[in-house]
Amino acid sequence: MKEHPDKHIRAAVHYAVSQGWIFTCGGNSSHCYGRLKCGIAEHHQHMMSVWSTPRCPQNHARQIVRKVDSCTPRQSLLKEWLVD
Repeated sequence: MKEHPDKHIRAAVHYAVSQGWIFTCGGNSSHCYGRLKCGIAEHHQHMMSVWSTPRCPQNHARQIVRKVDSCTPRQSLLKEWLVD
């Protein structure tokens, strides 16, 4: 995985990956640095783009962390396990 030039966004991406999210790199000439997707197949809406040069890198890093924290895969897996 290539490293993002901004330390705040880099830390947020590492946080997302540590929480089970999957990072895919963007194209060579794109404004999108990459894409984060939740590691659970049923969570289609849990994904977001990571921009190369956002206007405010700290805010973009906070958005990434909020998106990751809003997805609670452990709780949804626990609910599925309890129902079965």
